[in-house]
Amino acid sequence: MASPALLMRVVASAYSIAEKAATIVRNVMAAGDLGIVEKTGANDLQTKADRLVQMSICASLARKFPKVTIIGEELVIWVDPLDGTKEYTEGLLDHVTVLIGIAYGGKAIAGVINQPYYNYEAGADAVLGRTIWGVLGIGAFGFQLTEAPAGKHIIVTTRSHSSALVNDCISALKPDSVIRVGGAGNKIIQLIEGKASAYVFASPGCKKWDTCAPEAILHAVGGKITDMHGNSFQYNKEVKHMNSAGVLATLRNYDYYASRIPNTVKQSLVP
Repeated sequence: MASPALLMRVVASAYSIAEKAATIVRNVMAAGDLGIVEKTGANDLQTKADRLVQMSICASLARKFPKVTIIGEELVIWVDPLDGTKEYTEGLLDHVTVLIGIAYGGKAIAGVINQPYYNYEAGADAVLGRTIWGVLGIGAFGFQLTEAPAGKHIIVTTRSHSSALVNDCISALKPDSVIRVGGAGNKIIQLIEGKASAYVFASPGCKKWDTCAPEAILHAVGGKITDMHGNSFQYNKEVKHMNSAGVLATLRNYDYYASRIPNTVKQSLVP
């Protein structure tokens, strides 16, 4: 069992580090030189902010916890320095998050999501940014938990990585409306703030560092996240990074959506 004292030390550090990371993200944007490079394709970008935040988070965690990748042989930290990079490069700043997830025994148990540009449309004098955090068995904080409107089926899905399979899956669920946004962290925020009822992404592409922190926060408030086959994600250090069988997440009514995923979609996505 992970030491509660150690876990809370890591969560507190992650919270502080995420706040500093948000400042880096804003400073890079303000300087005007994003330093964009393509990693594997036009929709898989990296910016100067990605690189600086990654170095800052890793250096800070390594200094405080010398075995940062795996602590006490069981505690693993998954970091996405800039979730929603493509949207960041296009100026869709409210899509962007910094994610720090903490796993124990392969399960996501705590997470921190920072939104560097939260409140950025409120005017020049607005205070930018907020940090949402959660721990299983304790709860989640930094936001107002809200459920989606009763009887409404609102799907949130990818903005920049769509495909025929993604769209076919969404159509099969017969949603009342579809929200397309960037960033896995941002999509989970749509769920916990009642703007969407299900996060549906029937495609490979999402990785463990995209889902660990959001999963912990979603689970802390009673939600559920799996792949399209209903399998839970594993976060031990040996696991493959790609969530190759897609993502299905809800705050409530998980079974309603899971039971309506077409078999053709499941057959196309190998766990």
